Amino acid sequence: MTLQIKRIYEPPSKEDGVRILVDRLWPRGVSKDEAHVDAWLKDIAPSADLRRWFGHDTDKWNEFRRRYKAELEHNPAAVDELKRQIGQSPVTLLYGAKDTEHNNAVVLRDFVSRQ
Repeated sequence: MTLQIKRIYEPPSKEDGVRILVDRLWPRGVSKDEAHVDAWLKDIAPSADLRRWFGHDTDKWNEFRRRYKAELEHNPAAVDELKRQIGQSPVTLLYGAKDTEHNNAVVLRDFVSRQ
């Protein structure tokens, strides 16, 4: 399984394989044409309440990870859809956050990789 993560603001490359946006909201300043997104899995993103609570506050990171994993465990349809995509070819999970270490794509990659 080849699963990587990348900011949507970075240029696409051949190594990306299938490009899947895993944010609930479309990233600002990126057109759909320039994003080269193959799929947008809004339902696998953190809930709006969790996203607002976290607010990219690194002091809340461990609790965010715990809460987001709990949401993923209660959302098997979205996780299964992502797994189907991963099984077919290399996949890049795209996210819009500036922080490359503390974002939902990091949690999602780890969650799916351990299953």
